[in-house]
Amino acid sequence: MEGLSTAIRMLLGVAIQTTRPLHGGNLSTVELVTLIDGREIVAKHGPLVAREARMLKAIAKAEAPAPMVLGVAGQVLLMDALPQAPASTKGWTALARGLGKLHATHGDRYGWAEDYAFGHVTISNQPCATWPEFWANHRLLPAGEKLPPALMSRIEVLAKQLPERLPSHPPLALLHGDLWTGNALFTSNGAYFIDPACYFGHNEVDLAMLHLFGTPPAAFTDCYGPLEADWQTRRAIYQLWPALVHWRLFGAGYTPMVTGLLDQLGV
Repeated sequence: MEGLSTAIRMLLGVAIQTTRPLHGGNLSTVELVTLIDGREIVAKHGPLVAREARMLKAIAKAEAPAPMVLGVAGQVLLMDALPQAPASTKGWTALARGLGKLHATHGDRYGWAEDYAFGHVTISNQPCATWPEFWANHRLLPAGEKLPPALMSRIEVLAKQLPERLPSHPPLALLHGDLWTGNALFTSNGAYFIDPACYFGHNEVDLAMLHLFGTPPAAFTDCYGPLEADWQTRRAIYQLWPALVHWRLFGAGYTPMVTGLLDQLGV
């Protein structure tokens, strides 16, 4: 509490009235803070919050909806509080529009200026000459230090096949990078992107992630617009990475998800 109070006084010049925890997943602490002047803000704690703040600002610069960053002090990120509402057709349509703006923002290399991490799982964003090389070297193969050898050998086979399975140079779209439904904050006014893990890459990555733990409604698909006819043939390749991250974070309970995706891919 003392560190949070210091950060808020430093950045906003006011004191805290109350705090209460918000759902922040398993990897971070998030609080709703009511200030003595009546405002509500969100405080997120963690070692990489400054990097997250830069990602949120990049999303906002793309004119896609994201919480406004109020400031960073040490390991505390302050953001506007957004009133959450149930997902709706309007919200899903807004999410699709925002994602379209995000993906229409292009970079000049696959990757990002900084590496990132989910908990203890480091995410390398170093540039590569081609997209298959990036996906193999920075998304699939780093799991090798933790996975059982038999499982890792299948991933190594897939990595060697990526030049034939993935486009060599798809447009370098700005990706959210961790876009499951829990990282889409629906409000009465639309939807906002939270908890990003941004980098530049193939737009299908975000769409594959959205389909990993559920299926977006037709309103989302219709608003986002058409994809390449064979995009679903690549979906399991892109879903494999978050499945591997979950395996590394939470253990072998995610083995069926990983093996199921590899079975779909025939490796």
